[in-house]
Amino acid sequence: MESFDLVVIGAGPGGYVSAIRASQLGLKVACIESRKTLGGVCLNVGCIPSKALLDSSEKFFELSHMKDHGIQIEKPKLDLKKMIERKNKVVERLTGGIDMLFKKNKVTRIEGKGKLLKADGALQKIQIDLNGSLKTIEAKNVILATGSAPTQIPFLKVDEKTVVTSTGALNFEEVPSHLLVVGGGYIGLEMGSVWARLGSKVTVIEFMDSLLPTMDQEIVRDFKKTLEAQGLQFKLGTKCTAYENKKGKALLTVETKDGAKETIEGSHVLVSVGRTPFTEGLGLEDAGVTKDVRGFVPVNDRFETNIKNVYAIGDLIGGAMLAHKAEEEGVLLAEQLAGKAGQIDYALIPGVIYTDPEVASIGFTEEELKLKNVSYIKGSFPYLANGRAIAMGKLGGKIKILAHSHTHKILGVHIMGAQASTLIGEAVIAMNKRMTLEDMAHACHPHPTLTEAMKEAAMAALGHAIHI
Repeated sequence: MESFDLVVIGAGPGGYVSAIRASQLGLKVACIESRKTLGGVCLNVGCIPSKALLDSSEKFFELSHMKDHGIQIEKPKLDLKKMIERKNKVVERLTGGIDMLFKKNKVTRIEGKGKLLKADGALQKIQIDLNGSLKTIEAKNVILATGSAPTQIPFLKVDEKTVVTSTGALNFEEVPSHLLVVGGGYIGLEMGSVWARLGSKVTVIEFMDSLLPTMDQEIVRDFKKTLEAQGLQFKLGTKCTAYENKKGKALLTVETKDGAKETIEGSHVLVSVGRTPFTEGLGLEDAGVTKDVRGFVPVNDRFETNIKNVYAIGDLIGGAMLAHKAEEEGVLLAEQLAGKAGQIDYALIPGVIYTDPEVASIGFTEEELKLKNVSYIKGSFPYLANGRAIAMGKLGGKIKILAHSHTHKILGVHIMGAQASTLIGEAVIAMNKRMTLEDMAHACHPHPTLTEAMKEAAMAALGHAIHI
């Protein structure tokens, strides 16, 4: 029986990164993945393909609004098939790249479904279904990194044609005439934005009274107004209660919290109400690995489950269900298994919504600081006062910085605007290095760039912004 120092089940961002890092540190590593391509949900049907369509749809939209730049273009014609093909090529290139990284770093790739068996002494046995034939290997350590799947609504049966998850929304064969988005989170807003730019009427139905309740609400209010100006419609404080497909039309019955009901007719329904940890077929019960009431796998501060030498990371263990969070956990765990020390500050995991404008945040929101009775000061700087933003024609947005009122340590940064996903990286470094407002304000930023808005927001918090 073949034996490894480490076997990783799942080749998504957490799994493939942990496998590569462990191999770099001298461990004999195998990674089991049931898909034919590596990269998990993120690279195959999540982060990467959605960003490819977001980028393509943004270009299509911009071409329709170039008169102010002195560029005359006839009405652009959409070739949706070609756009989807480009998205698929992006996915193919990146998933193939992970395959090359496995070979480079001597990670043994096994295509099949991994299942834990009961431990035999110090070694954990893993049964692999290789498309019908079974093989068993053993390992000193196992990492479960199987990620998550879209949460289902019982009466909204997904067929990935009319009622779709994000997977189906990435592969529509025609632009939906009216896309009903159930759930106003990251995925729903991003995919809604894609199809709105390409011509869909988009209605977002959200059960909560506010979009994105965990984000800074000042930014969220501005963000909602911007999306509404782009044509997205919102029904907040509203739940879906029934669905009917009538002559090819999607009829969705919704109800507000005060009991008012209505039926909305759409062409397609996107179900994006969150994600559920994926543990099906993993053999957790046979191996004795426990789950909590929500299906997550509890772990200790070393990512170890209740079974010795069986670990779990990423979406399986809860917290922020983000690819970069899973990657950080994967690297840290691999290094721990190789005898190295390290830690993750979960308060400093950034979040990004890749709409236009983008929204990005890290650290505490203003609401959280008030709830914790933390004394704070804040400063913000609008894009419409930034020279580069004006030159780009990207005036909608702001950068907001929160800091401790006495120490001036930066406690949170929240951005809505062009390139927010890149700008937040500056805040990530600043907060990881425990920088203050003065550190940010006194750092020379290149001109003209959007990063100057970060400097000016820090200066605004100190009471001496220059350009507002």
